[in-house]
Amino acid sequence: MARENRSAARLNAVQALYQMDIAAKGLNEIFAEFETHWMGREIEGEQYHQAEVALFRDVVEGVLNRQVEIDRMTDQALQDGWPLRRVEAVMRAVMRAGVYELIKRADIPARVVVKEYVDVAAAFLDREEVGMTNAVLDRLARQLRAGEFD
Repeated sequence: MARENRSAARLNAVQALYQMDIAAKGLNEIFAEFETHWMGREIEGEQYHQAEVALFRDVVEGVLNRQVEIDRMTDQALQDGWPLRRVEAVMRAVMRAGVYELIKRADIPARVVVKEYVDVAAAFLDREEVGMTNAVLDRLARQLRAGEFD
């Protein structure tokens, strides 16, 4: 159950970051909206898992606080000089959340972080974009957490 709660937190974090990017919503508004109306609720006949709120908040707030650093690192990892700002908004949110966890959440194995965010990407993006997301997160995981890949 804990894994499902963490997976739900990551999915919600990506959705929240996407909304903040597209609709320019503020942090407190996003927290209130997701924690009141989305997490653990039934929406359009589908029951959503209860998310681990602490992880959700950590990822969303952490991405906002370190977005310049995260974006710079992601730009460097993207192939062919394709800047993150030109990447589709959902993909951008997935990458930002994944990179944040790779930087700050050493308690979570890098391979788990990459797999979880690739799974989130697969829910929204086509195969090529999922592959690019996997490649970027894997490249950064190997740079940021080289010791886990020896």
